[in-house]
Amino acid sequence: MTIPPSRDAAVQTGGGAPRLADIAAQASVSEATASRVMNGKPGVASSTRQRVLAALDVLGYERPVRLRQRSEGLIGLLTPELTNPIFPAFAQAVEQVLAGHGYTPVLCTQLPGGATEDELVEQLQERGVNGIVFLSGLHADTAADHTRYAQLVDRGVPFVLINGPSEHISAPCVSADDRAAMRMAVNHLAELGHERIGLAIGPIRYVPARRKNEGFTDALASILGYTPAAAEQLVQRTLFSVEGGHAAAGTLLDKGCTGIVCGSDMMALGVIRAARERGLDVPHDLSVVGFDDSRLVAFTDPPLTTVRQPVTAMATAAVGALLEELQGSPVESTEYVLQPELVVRGSTAQARR
Repeated sequence: MTIPPSRDAAVQTGGGAPRLADIAAQASVSEATASRVMNGKPGVASSTRQRVLAALDVLGYERPVRLRQRSEGLIGLLTPELTNPIFPAFAQAVEQVLAGHGYTPVLCTQLPGGATEDELVEQLQERGVNGIVFLSGLHADTAADHTRYAQLVDRGVPFVLINGPSEHISAPCVSADDRAAMRMAVNHLAELGHERIGLAIGPIRYVPARRKNEGFTDALASILGYTPAAAEQLVQRTLFSVEGGHAAAGTLLDKGCTGIVCGSDMMALGVIRAARERGLDVPHDLSVVGFDDSRLVAFTDPPLTTVRQPVTAMATAAVGALLEELQGSPVESTEYVLQPELVVRGSTAQARR
């Protein structure tokens, strides 16, 4: 059964109108319920209606004109480059939450050699955005000038930060607990019998990197009895990239590490590559723990043990705080810290004696 193309609720696509059976199956509802939603009929729960409309989106069909909501406004979303899979994951999660509240997201990506954060913010303001979400931007860089954010406050532009609070910025921030993440990773490796564990991390001027560094050295001290100075000797600061992880691994392997914790999944992939170049097996010769739980790391060889950032929960909290501001209920300029989760896969194993 198909929705007749002559009816108001018909969906125009390159492949014609969608089949009710496909929509109903995708939304886990009956064909009768799908039909009522598609034709704008009452008597369907709001959550069910949203599932049917979401099914249309997933199947690649345009929503019927009569069912499209008028946008509540534009929200800017500033992200770093998208080569690291965690940033597209965050962007998608934020956009989905915004769309669920009727707002249209405007994605701005900071590419090497492209527009600066300040230039992108200026462009967003020229487009009349209602607010801005900053993801791992200059707010996370302790060496950056943060007065630019004070200027946004003065202009009355609501904004929220993700991963990287600053005491100099008057805005709510949502972060993963980086210190807890490192403790989870170190404790996991210690329980597997690893006693010499290293950390591959990015530049210390970034707040998440600094917190991971602190969490790692504290964990080595409390779990394995390292002195602060000895723990710091097992930290290699480089770039948050595959190449950065590869470079850090060389030094940490030379120091006798049998386990390496990484500041990102991309760094972990670099560590694994460096280990294999030395003829080492992962996880039997070297255990590796990433951070982020990017979507593809469950399918790497071996599947990556990692600490998962609660991306959806963080996006929901960040957008919620921003919407409170837009609705005239200012949210306290504080940090909301969400707990990560250790995901054990195939890149960690019992240490060899």
